[in-house]
Amino acid sequence: MAKVKIHGDIISNDNKWIYDWLDYDSTCPRDVEKAINEANGEKLEVEINSGGGEIFAGSEIYGLLRNYGNVEIIITGLAASAASVIAMAGHSKMVPTAMMMIHNVSTGARGDYNVMKHTAQTLETANEAIASAYISKTGMSMQEALELMDVETWFSAQQAKEKGLVDEVMFENVTHNNTMVNCLTSIPPHLIDTIRNKLKQEQKPINDNGPVDNEKALLQAQLNLMKLKEIR
Repeated sequence: MAKVKIHGDIISNDNKWIYDWLDYDSTCPRDVEKAINEANGEKLEVEINSGGGEIFAGSEIYGLLRNYGNVEIIITGLAASAASVIAMAGHSKMVPTAMMMIHNVSTGARGDYNVMKHTAQTLETANEAIASAYISKTGMSMQEALELMDVETWFSAQQAKEKGLVDEVMFENVTHNNTMVNCLTSIPPHLIDTIRNKLKQEQKPINDNGPVDNEKALLQAQLNLMKLKEIR
């Protein structure tokens, strides 16, 4: 299965070389496009651990993955801001210890009150555009999505599943009882040490005339192992 990691800052293609030069984790649309081309129709595993970044780069990545379709998204650490939008691009799983965060789009601006009014209106429009990804995934209303974004909402894996933001919480069907049974049926460490020491003794020379016959030593070691299992 092909795989692409959405790690670090989500950035534009133009800024990728700077992050690479600084040896910082980052993901740009070109990274994802390359992974899609290499997948060549096969399922693409998308691993997300990112605090977000540039919203237009995130939107482009979301579009690339939605258009490809055959993706499996796994949130391993954090899917926040623009990374949470990318997480809406397909069937998704979330590690129980992972988190998701959605919030309003933000920017900086300089100018008079007309510029500030225009910037505020643009941000509100951008919020609605981003909210459409959450709506498409969950079926929630625009109002609910905008309200969650407005207060910067953090979700645990279970909360994200309950909201429909992810499809599965990983490992939730693993039972502790089965794990205990598996541990009890394995060879205890002290027995492994006993067997190892016993085998070393069986392989030592009987006297100075030469080594123990290998076949005989092996049979004896197997017999000793059976005896040790019986008294375990």
